Amino acid sequence: MKTYDWIVIGGGITGAALSYELTKKGFEVLLLEQYGNHALQNATRYSYGGLAYWSGTTELTRQLCAEGIDRNRILSQELDIDTQFRELDLILTVDVDDDPKKMAAAYSNCAIPPRLLSIEEACAIEPLLNPDAISGALTVKHGYINPQLTAEGYCQAAIRAGGERQIGRVLGFIQEGDRILGVKTNAETYHSANVVVCAGGFSRQLLKDAGISARLYFTHAEVIETPPVDIQLNTLVMPAQMKRFQLEAQASTLEIDNLWDEPGHEPVPPILDAGMVQFKDGTIRLGQISRALTDPSAKIDPLASEAAIRAQVGKVLPALGKLPGTWHHCLVAFSHNRLPIVGKLPGVQGVYIFSGFSNPLVFVPPLAQRFAAHCAGEEDPIVDRLAIAF
Repeated sequence: MKTYDWIVIGGGITGAALSYELTKKGFEVLLLEQYGNHALQNATRYSYGGLAYWSGTTELTRQLCAEGIDRNRILSQELDIDTQFRELDLILTVDVDDDPKKMAAAYSNCAIPPRLLSIEEACAIEPLLNPDAISGALTVKHGYINPQLTAEGYCQAAIRAGGERQIGRVLGFIQEGDRILGVKTNAETYHSANVVVCAGGFSRQLLKDAGISARLYFTHAEVIETPPVDIQLNTLVMPAQMKRFQLEAQASTLEIDNLWDEPGHEPVPPILDAGMVQFKDGTIRLGQISRALTDPSAKIDPLASEAAIRAQVGKVLPALGKLPGTWHHCLVAFSHNRLPIVGKLPGVQGVYIFSGFSNPLVFVPPLAQRFAAHCAGEEDPIVDRLAIAF
C-alpha cells in the first residue's frame, strides 16, 4: 500500500498550484479532484481571470500582489502552457448616484491607485459603455490569465515532475484519534502523512464532518457565459463599489458563524456586481450574483438569476445584455478577514488548509511556493502569520 507525503484535495487553481510546488520540493504528492479538467464546475472554471495586482492595501497584501504578478508573468514558460497572460485596462464604473471623487478617494491607499476618468474619457476607452448609466469611472492596468488553462498547466507540470492525479469525489478522511491518515473517495482509499484541503466552497463541510472547525465560508456565485461573439469588449468592466466584499464581511461575523453549520440559512441578502470580461476565444463572462446560502447544494432559480444579471449588465453595457449565453453556478470560498486561510489546522494532526482567497489568481502562485518551502523546512514569516490569523 502506497503512502504519499501529501494528498491535495481539490483540482482548482489552489490545489493545482500547491500540488505542483510540493512536487517540486521532492514530496510524493497525490492530487484528488472531483471532475476531469474538461468537466470542471468550480470557481476556477467560472472565474473572470483577473489579476488585481494593483489592489494591495497593507504591507502583506502589497508584497503578495508584487510576487503574484511576477510569478504570473513567467508561468507560461515555466509550466509549458499558454496561460494567456496579458494586461488590459480595468474600468471601474461609478454609479450615476455616486460621487466619482469620493469613490477615487476610497481607492487611494491601493498600491497603484486607479485614475479618475470623466464619462467621456471612460467611453473613449470602452466605447460599449452607456454614458447615461455612470457618473464617471476609474481605470488601472489589470492583469489577466485564462484560469482553467493555468490550473491544467500546473497539474500537467506536477505530473511531469513525478506527482499523481486521480479523479474521485472525496467522502471523508481516514482518521485515528486526533490524526488524519488519508482520504476516502467514492472510488478508492488513499493514505498519506499529510492532507491539505483546497476544496473551495466544499472545504468547510468536509472539515466539519471530521469534527474540525475553521472560519471558512462560501458564496453561491452565478454568471452567464456567452459563446464566441463578434462584439469586441476592449476592457474588463467592474463596478467601483464592489458589494461582494461587503457581503462576505457581514456573512462571516462570529455572531452568525454557527449558522454556517446548518443548511437552510441565508445570513445576509444576495448582491449583484455587474462585471464583464471577454476571453481570447471571443466568449464573454457576465455576472455576478453572490448568495450567502449555508447549504452548498441549495437550489437557485436560474431563470430569475439570469434575468437579473442581464438587466444590470444591460444598463452599463447595452450591447451585452441580450447576448446569447448560458447561466452557470459555482461555490466561492472566503474567509472572515479577506486573507487566505493557510496552514496547519489546530486540534488534529496531519491536516492543513489552503483556501479562502479573495484575490486567488494573484495570491495563490506565490503562497503555494511559500507553503511548499515551509513544508520542506524553510522558515516563512508570511505562512506563519497566515496560520496564526485564522
